[in-house]
Amino acid sequence: MNESHPSTALPSTTTAEPGEPGCAGGLTVLDPPGRTGPADAQDGTTDDGSAGDRTAPSAAVQDRLAGRLSDITSLHEHTERLARTRGLAATLDTVLASGAALLGARRGMLVTRLPGGGPGQPVGHGLDRASLGALETVPTEQSLLARLLRERDRPAQLHSRDLAEDPAIGARLRELAVHLGFGGAFGLPLATPEDGPLAAALWFYDEPAEPTECQRELARHYCEIASPLLAKQLEADRISRTTEALRRGLLPDRLPQAAGLRLAARIVPAGLDRSSGSDWYDAIPLPDGTIGLTVGSVSGDGPGAGPGSAPGAAAAMGRIRAALRAYAVLEGEDPVSVLGDLELLLKTTEPTRTATAVYAWVEPEERRITLAGAGHCPPVLVGRHGAEFVETSLSAPLGMLTCWEAPGVDFTAERGDTLLLYTEGLARRCGPTLHAGQANLRRAAADAPRDVRIDPDRLCAHLLAVCPAPEAVGADTDDLMLLAARFD
Repeated sequence: MNESHPSTALPSTTTAEPGEPGCAGGLTVLDPPGRTGPADAQDGTTDDGSAGDRTAPSAAVQDRLAGRLSDITSLHEHTERLARTRGLAATLDTVLASGAALLGARRGMLVTRLPGGGPGQPVGHGLDRASLGALETVPTEQSLLARLLRERDRPAQLHSRDLAEDPAIGARLRELAVHLGFGGAFGLPLATPEDGPLAAALWFYDEPAEPTECQRELARHYCEIASPLLAKQLEADRISRTTEALRRGLLPDRLPQAAGLRLAARIVPAGLDRSSGSDWYDAIPLPDGTIGLTVGSVSGDGPGAGPGSAPGAAAAMGRIRAALRAYAVLEGEDPVSVLGDLELLLKTTEPTRTATAVYAWVEPEERRITLAGAGHCPPVLVGRHGAEFVETSLSAPLGMLTCWEAPGVDFTAERGDTLLLYTEGLARRCGPTLHAGQANLRRAAADAPRDVRIDPDRLCAHLLAVCPAPEAVGADTDDLMLLAARFD
């Protein structure tokens, strides 16, 4: 295993070795195009006065220029593809794939650097999960990727012509090279002066081989360009994961258990950089043994608020949900009063926000349900003979009118029925319009297989699975929220 450090790495003006096919020395300094041979041969004669052959040197220069142009074009295409990539996972995949193409390798793996300094979860190119899992068993002291992630004494590149026979490679990696069919390997760090090491990539050849100097130079230039882009994606991913963890912390970490009632829930939050609001769900055990079920959505800073107000909406959602729990404990058997109190709180403490909500009081043993909605999608009751909407009275969202008021709805569910509460984001994902999405969601619940309908958890998973992907319908700016209650 050969290591090249920054102080000993070949400079970018190194030309290609003779005989490298299709390589003009990468991004190198070439002879001036007008120079076709030795200085004393510019007049077309040789030292002995005979006419010189101008064709051969001219063709060589043209070949070198054409090769250089091809190298620059290839590098440009790969960096353009990277610039168009969105999201951390897609960026890592693109770096691996482009590096493999530039180096002429077929397989590769990449790891990002964890805050503590060690390698994170590997990403593979041309490697299945079992192969990646096997490579994770290489001890840290033998790991080539760990060397490329070091803060100090970090090599500028690593390469081995034959991993299986390289005495500088640890025994475990040599064993895996034989088992996985690796020949040569070439590795590069992805780092910036400001952030230090960000990630490390290692590409594998199927046979004992090394990349040409031209290929190495192209790969190095590509990683230099990719590193600051990767730094931004890593920072965005870190912020997103932190905010989503806080956001999920505002929702229940578990659902209560009650005799005769099984509960399940699903949430797929939209990223805060795209979201225009924040949704909640809750199942509240009440002092008399009944259950309060609710879902709702808080909009941003008022009418027309956009994604920039989403973090504030998430914080407001946490406050509103906490208040709703208190109102449910005090007067949970009266959904209209619960939502009326929530309306007053919203207008008093969150005057620039609005919210839609549905609250249901459930008596599990008698299967009695009383609910009220405020500008929210109607619940769906799934039974043995199909599914139907529980039509709540038309009412405005909370915070929209001077005084909110709407009657409640009372009904009794059959044994085996499932009540579905959901937010607008899920309905919009299921159809081109809100109304069509609600109808498609009801139809999907009615058409679910019997073994799915009798299990609220599987029913939630089924309804999310049958809806089209967010990008297919342009509905990735809303949370997807679903709460199911089955009466046994």
